Amino acid sequence: MTDEQAHTFLFADLAGFTALTEAHGDEEAADLAAEFFDCVRDLLPEYGGEEVKTIGDAVMLRCERPDAAVELGLRIVDEVRKRDHFPVVRVGMHTGPATERSNDWFGAAVNVAARVSGLAGGGEVLVSGPTREAAGYLDRVEFRRHGLRHLKNVNEPVEVYRAAREGEQTDGMAIDPVCRMAIDPGQAVGALTFQGEKYYFCSLECIQGFSEAPARYAASE
Repeated sequence: MTDEQAHTFLFADLAGFTALTEAHGDEEAADLAAEFFDCVRDLLPEYGGEEVKTIGDAVMLRCERPDAAVELGLRIVDEVRKRDHFPVVRVGMHTGPATERSNDWFGAAVNVAARVSGLAGGGEVLVSGPTREAAGYLDRVEFRRHGLRHLKNVNEPVEVYRAAREGEQTDGMAIDPVCRMAIDPGQAVGALTFQGEKYYFCSLECIQGFSEAPARYAASE
């Protein structure tokens, strides 16, 4: 059936998951992805969110209310950020009509949401212009213009905004440049300086990997 009602679709995934898998192995990466999915699922009832499916390290969600979707995206980032030795998450979303088939959703709105998510960096929540407009005013949430973006296989450019808490500041966490895990510098296994920049590491393996090819990993920061 074709549903003319507008839905807001969210994609959330772990930034740097491929690097994490290479650094720590498939089993640990799979465990972290499962923990991430459980964290997201615990939040869904509060925001009226529905899990559509998981795809690798990503989860696709649907919300009927765009304002709730924005709040859910921010909450996901907040909850994951609190976890030491855990990858950072990125979220993207778009609002529009879609078609449901066999408990899955299809259509341009889903495709645009996935593309917007792909633009997000670690710790970012990006929303399309339609989602920004439909969400309206949200208490203590700022929408910062991210630009007019041309998305792959999308005919018209899409205005993109970054949603953030008012006065949002960094929380003092560092990112291991090898596996992309967020770590408390005070709990890091070690630190190295390269070209005047200090890098913190979660394990001896990551220190060794960086030492062997520092330019490769420093460039990914």
